[in-house]
Amino acid sequence: MIPFIVFVFGLAVGSFLNSVIWRLEKGESFFYGRSYCPHCRHTLSWRDLIPVLSFVLLRGRCRYCSKPISLQYPLVELATGILFVLVFRYLNFDIANVIYLLTIVSILITIFVYDLKHFIIPDQLVYPAIAVSGIWYLVSSIQDTRYEILDTAYSALGAVFFLAVYLVSRGRWLGFGDVKLALLMGLFLGWPNVLVALFAAVVLGAVAGLALIALKEKTMKSEIPFGPFLVAGTFVALFFGKALVNWYLTLVLV
Repeated sequence: MIPFIVFVFGLAVGSFLNSVIWRLEKGESFFYGRSYCPHCRHTLSWRDLIPVLSFVLLRGRCRYCSKPISLQYPLVELATGILFVLVFRYLNFDIANVIYLLTIVSILITIFVYDLKHFIIPDQLVYPAIAVSGIWYLVSSIQDTRYEILDTAYSALGAVFFLAVYLVSRGRWLGFGDVKLALLMGLFLGWPNVLVALFAAVVLGAVAGLALIALKEKTMKSEIPFGPFLVAGTFVALFFGKALVNWYLTLVLV
């Protein structure tokens, strides 16, 4: 029953994240004001806000104006629920660690969708996440004598590399938001998982870019947001980083 409860909780958080994504774009408060239809602006009742279920029962349309509801809403809710269960099942160290992980995972999901839609990584999301991860990283380093200064330096390599690319290209190849996101990844994942995340992000970005070009959805000159791939790479490293590093070392050392 516990995984189911965590999943339902994740669905509810996902519903809140959808609200954050919308209100962040409109410059509205995340915590005040009732939810409303983006088309007719009718205030939604509780029965319109049940994660996933309301979308299914309403057949993907607003109860009041019959305009279509974006698939983003159920997809974000389901993704959040699934990721919460994965964190709880496979990374359940202690309650404080779980709360920290779920917090950063929620912010990363929001960044993924917002950057995908608007081609920008909001400072309102990435700076608080960097602050929380930085404090957690510092506390963990003090409590665990296995942490070394070099580990901290290595974790920041991704951000340093991205900063160099940003400066050399004058922002044409990637945005400064990606630099800040790479710093968050280093603090959140640590070394060497951040390397796995960056490699996975590059591979996923290349595959998606080639696929879009092959489908004639994009051209070689088209702009594609890199933030979603960085977030996806972070999740790959979070759940599979250790296994992938061990697999790679096995190949190298054989």
